[in-house]
Amino acid sequence: MSRFRAIDWAWLGLIAMTLVLLALRDSATWLIKYPDEWVVPITPWLNVFMDWCVDNFGPFFRAFSAALDVPMSAVRDLLNWLPWSVTLALLTYVSYVVSGWRLALFTFLAILYMVVIGYWSESMNSLALVAISVPLAVAIGFGLGTLSFYSKRAERIIGPTMDLLQTVPAFAYLLPILLLFGFGPVVGLIASVLYAFPPTVRNTMLGLSRVPAEVIEAGLMAGATPRQLFWRVRTPTALRQILLGVNQTTMAAFSMVIIASIIGGTADIGWEVLSTMRKAQFGESLLAGIVIALMAMVMDRITAAAAIAEPGEPKINQGFVARHRFLILFTAVGLGVALLSQFLSFLVDYPEVWQIYPAQILNDGVNYLVVEHAATINLIKSWAFFFVMLPVKMGFEQTITPYSWGFEFSGALKLLYAIAAVGLTLWAAFRRGLSRAILIAFCATLLFFGLTRLPWPALLAMATLLSWQLGGTRLALGTLAGLGFLVLAGVWPQTLLSIYLCGLAVLLSFVIGVALGVLASEFDGVSAFLRPINDTLQTMPLFVILIPFVMIFKIGEFTALLAIMAYAIVPAIRYAEHGLRSVSDTVIEAATAIGCTRWQMLWRVKLPLALPVMMLGLNQTIMYGIAMLVIAALVGTNGLGQRVYIGLGDGDFGVGMVAGIGMAIIAIIADRLTQAWSRKRQTELGIDVEQ
Repeated sequence: MSRFRAIDWAWLGLIAMTLVLLALRDSATWLIKYPDEWVVPITPWLNVFMDWCVDNFGPFFRAFSAALDVPMSAVRDLLNWLPWSVTLALLTYVSYVVSGWRLALFTFLAILYMVVIGYWSESMNSLALVAISVPLAVAIGFGLGTLSFYSKRAERIIGPTMDLLQTVPAFAYLLPILLLFGFGPVVGLIASVLYAFPPTVRNTMLGLSRVPAEVIEAGLMAGATPRQLFWRVRTPTALRQILLGVNQTTMAAFSMVIIASIIGGTADIGWEVLSTMRKAQFGESLLAGIVIALMAMVMDRITAAAAIAEPGEPKINQGFVARHRFLILFTAVGLGVALLSQFLSFLVDYPEVWQIYPAQILNDGVNYLVVEHAATINLIKSWAFFFVMLPVKMGFEQTITPYSWGFEFSGALKLLYAIAAVGLTLWAAFRRGLSRAILIAFCATLLFFGLTRLPWPALLAMATLLSWQLGGTRLALGTLAGLGFLVLAGVWPQTLLSIYLCGLAVLLSFVIGVALGVLASEFDGVSAFLRPINDTLQTMPLFVILIPFVMIFKIGEFTALLAIMAYAIVPAIRYAEHGLRSVSDTVIEAATAIGCTRWQMLWRVKLPLALPVMMLGLNQTIMYGIAMLVIAALVGTNGLGQRVYIGLGDGDFGVGMVAGIGMAIIAIIADRLTQAWSRKRQTELGIDVEQ
């Protein structure tokens, strides 16, 4: 019994307390459902605050919106005025300069797709939004990142604010933006800037903090003033890290294209995706969604290549042409293609008869799949829903019925289940340790009663204890405060529904993703096959990911689960493969020398050393799952994501913001818990936490 720690006994006490509370649930219903009369009126308070802001600051924000409309319209008009051939040639040339012919070829084909498919004008309208929002986001992010670097007080405020902006669903702050700035394209621009600038803030802080001390000393010895030290020493040295932030900001801006269309109402590619999705036109929405994915991929590759490019050595006595050869050739290419387009009209207006638009073929393919394989589709959906999802949500007690499982969950079967659970728990306690026994006991309780039917005081206590066990008192207090807010705000039932669906999707995504990542790390062919699939899933608009699942499986929680998994599985695959491939060659050689088989090499050498990177993948899988949870609410879920839409549809700022903050709280707690567990596990394995 010496191996039984105090924390294990605390967990055992919590499990026992949970069972006692469950026994009292009929006489004390407030243990399961938090009483409405106890709810703190946070929603009305937020609405009063927003009304005050609109009354006092509305004219200022609307004037600012009108001012931003000028450059927005100018860039949009310029991109639509330029012949498509000129834009294609210029972007292809830039791609060649930063990364070579492979990226140039990809850029050429990607831009040509937009022309051939017939979405050139819509694509340019979306590109105009990104072309304005990214520089604004980078400027704001660089300024705040610099302020955070120089001021610890500012960092303590800006850091949590960035966490909120990156975890609160974009839909949650669409309503206050609409109320303050009005309706129109500029409102979509502002929403994009708010969503896109946090990565630049974080990377600016990181880059400036990593400038070597000897570089700073050299600048001081050269007599640099504080201004010169920043602009000529710190910033150039940190430029690569800052450019990585610009890359992430660019991708974030593209991910907002469709959401911006909801409140912008412009004839851009985001609106095409949204309108065709509402009509359940799979082919049309997929073709338009591919445009956004391709634009995002092109800009991602260009900015990423620029970020990692080595700066050229300065040459003495360079002439004007040598110093500005890129700009001169860029101008020459543009003017040359523009001149050629005056003689070849199709280089200006691509003929409609040359367009290729296979939307109907895609629609027919999906319809064929749905009709011909209806029995198989229904079987998969029914089995997953009744045997996996409902037990986690409502428990065996409510799920096992003659309709769903084919038999009644009688008193004798319940007793048999309890005996089996107790026996397995006792066996684990004496053979595997009390920690394993507690995990088995919790899972048995969860599956019998269901997550949504567990007492809220017990769940709060468990989350707080887990946070204390992994991260200490500070994390425990933060978890208690965050979850306590959700209880007091009256959104605890919706919180549990969101945790159930997102948690199940994350668990399945991580298990399947790690398995695929392991295969990709062992076999180059699997890696090459998965890479374009991952790129497509990560850059495809979230709305478009919903369409095939809705067409095949219709509306429901199973469809939402699949959509979340399709988006959240990507980081699990990528981080698992990257972690395993990054294991030191020296370690591999040493393990090979002592006679490790391939299986032993994987399980006893590679996986333990790759754990820190894989845990980062779990962290990102959780973040992706929560991000997709709001979009999945469109197909029938009833959690916090649905309340965000209710607030947006009813113009109720308080409802939408409380739900959005709730999702941010879940994301932040999950982020801190996974990071704490990763550090704890690394310490146990003897891995340097700083690596």
